[in-house]
Amino acid sequence: MGNYKHILLAVDFFEQGDVVTNKAQALATQNQAKLSIVHVVDSLPVVDSSYGTDMPFNMDLTAELMAQAKEKMAEIAKKLNVPSEQSWLETGSPSSEIVRVAEENKVDLIVIGSHGRHGLALLLGSTANSVLHHATCDVLAVRLRDD
Repeated sequence: MGNYKHILLAVDFFEQGDVVTNKAQALATQNQAKLSIVHVVDSLPVVDSSYGTDMPFNMDLTAELMAQAKEKMAEIAKKLNVPSEQSWLETGSPSSEIVRVAEENKVDLIVIGSHGRHGLALLLGSTANSVLHHATCDVLAVRLRDD
């Protein structure tokens, strides 16, 4: 690994998120690098318990997910001392948006969690795999346990 100057942490709100967050923070400290964060709300949302609440079906799910994601992003940014101008909340295809944000902000390392799926789950694709293949910078996929 090189001497990184700008690290982008792609956050997802899953149970093992601290593993990825801690790795990104340690790398930023070791490299004296700027740390930024990004979260992408998929443009075709499904109700996901990781956002923390149950939502009635008649709500605009994207708007509700964005509001909840904004709160969680603020918590993570505060914990990591990341200023608001280095924190992005996007909607769309997660892998495409992560790569776009990285390119637009001259990021030289993306840190993302990966479950290391196999078989059919791998064929269907994963965000980490897509980011790995499309990013123009280094990507660190932090292995997460599948319990």
